Amino acid sequence: MKEIAPSILSADFCNLGEQLKALKKEGMEFVHIDVMDGHFVPNITIGPLVCNSIKKNFPDLKLDVHLMIENPMRYIDAFAESNPYIIYFHLEAERHADRLINYIKSKGVKAGISINPATPVSLLEHVLPIVDSVLVMSVNPGFGGQSFIPYTLNKIKLLNNIRRAQNYNFFIAVDGGVNSENIEEISRLGCNLFIAGSSVFKGNIVENFKKLNKTVKGKI
Repeated sequence: MKEIAPSILSADFCNLGEQLKALKKEGMEFVHIDVMDGHFVPNITIGPLVCNSIKKNFPDLKLDVHLMIENPMRYIDAFAESNPYIIYFHLEAERHADRLINYIKSKGVKAGISINPATPVSLLEHVLPIVDSVLVMSVNPGFGGQSFIPYTLNKIKLLNNIRRAQNYNFFIAVDGGVNSENIEEISRLGCNLFIAGSSVFKGNIVENFKKLNKTVKGKI
């Protein structure tokens, strides 16, 4: 799997429906939803009502829900109501990662775990056999439009090597500063899902998406 997941954090919320419609027409399958609580990260964004609205109006889209919040277990039920494809929580925000992964799966939703730039991959050792995806933060979470942190490339490579060596089934997602200049290298290192905010929604969103999509799928 190689897919672009546009992050609506960078979208025009007055025209969100029209923007999603335009991107879906060009083949968008995933939409990334950044949920921030003002505690785990210094920003407040959106919640379950937006997820429900998107799913109601675009039932075929795969919602990629990224919880950048404290006490994520407390909110799984609310976000699971929109029938997302996957829910990510942050390792740094949850003491009982194994339990939370299994709880998310019990809702019929794929379970993903995310790590901040300074969090080592080694801390994921015991959950990699059961998690559906690992989301590598390539910026410090909280705001869109940040620059990609180069050393996170090593984490993508390491996760891909572990996946191959152990024959694990998780896919790798990358979030933060993904653009047309670095996406080819990110893809080559083993990324499957590319979260793209500003690089899609700043300017001509259709052309931006088409360019990124063609790059990761090897069509240019």
